[in-house]
This record gives sequence, C-alpha cells and structure tokens, in this order.
Amino acid sequence: MPSTASREEEAKLPLLWKPGPVAAAEEEEEEQSLGRRVLIESKKLWHIVGPSIFSRIASYSMLVITQAFAGHLGDLELAAISISVNVIVGFDFGLLLGMASALETLCGQAFGAKKYYMLGVYMQRSWIVLFACCVLLLPLYTFASPFLKLLGQADDLADLSGLVSSWLIPLHFSFAFQFPLQRFLQSQLKTAAIAWVSLLALLVHVAVSWLFVYQLQLGVVGTAVTLNFSWWVLVFGLLGYTVFGGCPLTWTGFSLEALAGLWEFVKLSAASGIMLCLENWYYRVLVLMTGNLKNAEIAVDALSICMTINGWELMIPFAFFAGVGVRVANELGAGNGKGAKFATIVAVETSVVIGVFFWVLIMFFHNELGLIFSSSEVVLHAVNELSILLAFTILLNSVQPVLSGVAVGSGWQSYVAYINLGCYYLIGVPMGFLMGWAFNLGVMGIWAGMIFGGTATQTLILAIITIRCDWDKEAEKACMHVNKWSEIK
Repeated sequence: MPSTASREEEAKLPLLWKPGPVAAAEEEEEEQSLGRRVLIESKKLWHIVGPSIFSRIASYSMLVITQAFAGHLGDLELAAISISVNVIVGFDFGLLLGMASALETLCGQAFGAKKYYMLGVYMQRSWIVLFACCVLLLPLYTFASPFLKLLGQADDLADLSGLVSSWLIPLHFSFAFQFPLQRFLQSQLKTAAIAWVSLLALLVHVAVSWLFVYQLQLGVVGTAVTLNFSWWVLVFGLLGYTVFGGCPLTWTGFSLEALAGLWEFVKLSAASGIMLCLENWYYRVLVLMTGNLKNAEIAVDALSICMTINGWELMIPFAFFAGVGVRVANELGAGNGKGAKFATIVAVETSVVIGVFFWVLIMFFHNELGLIFSSSEVVLHAVNELSILLAFTILLNSVQPVLSGVAVGSGWQSYVAYINLGCYYLIGVPMGFLMGWAFNLGVMGIWAGMIFGGTATQTLILAIITIRCDWDKEAEKACMHVNKWSEIK
C-alpha cells in the first residue's frame, strides 16, 4: 500500500507536465514518416488487440460450444439454449459489461497519468457496484418463463428456456467479477494473462461439456451448467494472477477507499452500462421479434445461428473496442491529444480491412455456415437465405464498436447512450417491424430494417462526432477528470 506521503506527492504531479525525454520522444515521433508512425501505433494497438481477440473468441466459443451441443439434442433444445443465452443472459451480459466499461475510462486515464494505485481501488468499486446490480437482476433468471411468455414466446419454448436460465445463475454472478478484472488488466496492458486464462477456461469447458452431455447424459440442463464452470475458471484465474504478484504497482490489497465515492461511480457505470447495453440488447430484440413470426422455431434457430456467427466474428471488433479504448484513454490521461487521434485512425482502418475480409468469406461460404450447429435441412436453408444480411452486419460492425471504444476511452458514454437510444430504438426497431410485418418480409425484413435503419445511422453519427472532435481539449478534460477521481476518498 503506497504511503500517504507518496500518494500526496503523486497527486501533486501536473498531468500535462512531461519529462524532457518524453517530450523529445514525441517531437521525434512527429518528425517520422507516416508509415513509420502507423507501424509504431499498430504495434501498440496489437499488443492489446491480439491477446484480446484470442481471449474474447475463447470466451465466446464457450457459448458457441454450448449451443452446438444443444443443437444436436434437438431443435427445441437449440431454440431454448439460444433464447436463454441471447435474451436472458444477453440482457444481463450487456448491462454488466457496459457498466464495467467505466473502468476503461477511469483505469485507462489513471494509468496514462501514472496514478497506478487508483486502478485497484477503481476495480474494487466496480465489484461492489456490479455485485449489487446482479442481486437486483436475479428475478430476470428466476422468472424467465413468464417473462418470455409475456414477450410472446411459445409455451414449450418459454418453459424450457426458463429451466435453462435458472441453472445459469452462477454464470450471472461471475460477470460481476470477471468483467472488472478484465478491464483492470487491459488498461495496464496485461493482456497476455487474460489470453492464457481464457485458454484454460475454454479447455475446461470442452471437457466438462463432453462429460455432462455425452457421458452423464444430462441433456439441455447439462449443456447450460457447463458455462458456470468455465466462467468461474476465468474469475479465479484472473484474480489469482492479480493478487499473487501479477500487478505489483496497481494491486496493493483490498482498501476501504473502494467504499468511498460509490454514488459517483454508480452514475458513471450506469452511463457506460446504458450506452453498451442498448447496443447489446438491439440484436436480442431481433431474436425476440423473430420469435413472434410464423414457424417461429425454425426462424429462431436460423437467426440464432447467424447471430452466433456474427457474435463470434464480433469478438474481433470488440477487441479493437478494448484496444482503442485503452490507447485513447492512456494518451488522453498523459495529455497527448494528437496521440489519441492517431490511435483512433489506425484502429478504425485496421478493423475495416478485417471486416471486408470476413464479408468476402461469408459471401463465398454461405452454403456451409449452419453445418456446425444443425443438421436440419430446413434450418440450413433458412441460414443460407440470411447469409447476405449476416455479411453486411459484420461489415458495419467492423466500424461501429471501434468508434464506441473511442467514446469509452474519451468518457463520452452519456452522450453516446442518447445516440444509441435514438438510432436503435426510435429508428431501427420501428423500421424492422415495418419491413417484417407491414411489408411481409419476415425475418429478413426485420433484420434488414434494423441493420440499415439503426446500426448504419448510429455508425454515421459516431463517425461525424469523432472526426469533429477537438482532441487537445479532450486531453485537458481527461487530466482534470483523473484529478477529480483520485481526490475522492
């Protein structure tokens, strides 16, 4: 634990002051060629993004493996797991993940400003806030069946989904600890540890899934229970690394300072949560709307397969979301507005190139997309029809999460929450409803309306805001922000 004197000295450091070697290095960097600058920034970005892609794909693969096991049990079982994961867990996941993203702003800027001990305090505050939120969200799991029936799902599907959801409560509470731990480590570039722990959790998940489904024959409940094991492996693995010497500068033990300023922290976390969960819930609404169509079971199965593939690929833009958020926050915290702007440009361009690659891949292999999850000819045909919309969704999502990461790194969460609300729910959802039912285009109409009405509009607005941003002014704001939060006792 840093002494009181050392903390006071650290707090008095002017955040815009830079020692001679650092200032000289920045001047030298500005004189370098554009190609050299891009290479340097790309190395910094990929130091975060590379391990983050692996860890996110590994974590998401646990959900994919669970759905794949359920899909080979039957169409109803696949639909039940899909509804539970995409709607119940997805609703919860989006809110808690968003609330934890407040740490990307706070920890990232504090790390850039060299106020290292505050990262551990911020994480402990996030644990308290997210755990309390988990308790408040428990009825979502315990009353999942009547909730789904109220939303128009068929009785047999709602009942089985409710049973599955009740077994996922331990998974629900793991989010309160895993998300803050991940952002705490990302903000200080400890991404390799996250990747290794994610690999361990994935291996545990595969082994437990095989044991529960094929050996013990526990059916759809067995497939759900496996998620509890693997996600708690993530929690204990990351916590062990943090506590037992992995973060000597930023983890100084449990502190009573974590109990101070909780209301201010709740407000920032709520703004972050609303911003990201409005994005995350958007495609959950798509699944729910599809569940009210004719032949809903087949439609939900096909759409869920496409959403799973989209979510799998989305781990790459989400890794860029994390990477650019950390890079922007670090640069702003250090008072370097130009560095934050350049990091944004490099991240967006790199993610777009990757998005185009996957767009081409899906257009070429659209006939084979559904084979991982189902052997039903009807479902496979429906997936094939939806593949073109999947390709364009992936292309748009190669830009949108990266711009959202810039917003998180800059602390714009409350503004972006309003943008998301307007674009997604006042434009996208009504357009999807209109094309799906009024024009009788079914699931393709719903999805197309939500992509081109909501996602495209939101991406355009975020792009305009980012282009017009005064980065030097944002750097000054970040420095004042870091001082304000470090003074809360």
